[in-house]
Amino acid sequence: MSIKCAFLFPGQGSQAMGMGQDFFNNSEVAKQLLQDASERTGIDFETLLFEENDKLAQTEYTQPAILLVGAMAHRLFTDATGITPALTMGHSLGEFTALVASGALDAVDAVALVNLRGQLMAKACENKEVGMLVSLGLSDEQVEEICASQRTKGMEVWAVNYNAQGQIVIAGIKKDLELLVPLLKDAGAKRAMLLDMSVASHCPLLESASTPLEAKLQEILKDEFIAPVVSNVTAKTYSTKNEALALLPQQLVKPVLYKHSIANIDDDVDCYIEFGHGNVLKGLNRKATKKPHFNVSDMASLEATIEAIETLSKSA
Repeated sequence: MSIKCAFLFPGQGSQAMGMGQDFFNNSEVAKQLLQDASERTGIDFETLLFEENDKLAQTEYTQPAILLVGAMAHRLFTDATGITPALTMGHSLGEFTALVASGALDAVDAVALVNLRGQLMAKACENKEVGMLVSLGLSDEQVEEICASQRTKGMEVWAVNYNAQGQIVIAGIKKDLELLVPLLKDAGAKRAMLLDMSVASHCPLLESASTPLEAKLQEILKDEFIAPVVSNVTAKTYSTKNEALALLPQQLVKPVLYKHSIANIDDDVDCYIEFGHGNVLKGLNRKATKKPHFNVSDMASLEATIEAIETLSKSA
């Protein structure tokens, strides 16, 4: 194919009850993937994904659920098209789905891996009232300065997700985040709002999770990348197991440089394809690129994206 596609995968916050059900109902491949993931992890994914429950908001279940649906979408697209990505990239958790798309992780292994990642993150945060907060309308420097100033006063707050121009997520102790809200608004934030998150991702509070995650990665990562992966930590690509082993444990405690990553790769791709429920990354990309952005979240969007890519390829 003459066009170069970046495959994108969302992270926590993109989940919703019912996600993946259209794939499950209409594809034996998707159904088998779900059944294999259930058998491996002991998680009843049919119940978790398709029935009302309170587990989907818990990070040890949220993470494998999101990855599984993203892997289903990716598998159906690549089976139908044979397209190899120019590169892959994920937002936070999505970097692990990106590793599946790049051939460095088996999909079912990856589901089990992020189930463990969620357990480790939850354990690191247990006995702490933690959370995450989104700030809209302030510069990176303003948010960083406010957080750094409050840390000198004993508060535990860090800028952790650089999502788009003027949109930053902050993680830390919940009571400290609540005190941060009026400070951000006084500085001119258009909005400062606590998110429905059960962990404080990408900050030093998760340090204890790094070593056991690295051990599991050492066991299951393959050195068989068919496409480079963009690191959340560096906003640059990597394509070896050793690089992944160095970067992925750091990802737990360092910020997600999403907007920096898009800026770095935009000249190297012709379009973006987002795999998994919804199109949250399309909203972020709208501020950062004029390149076409497609999504695969159900059978209808799968067909629409295949058609759009074929049209784009012919005009290239």
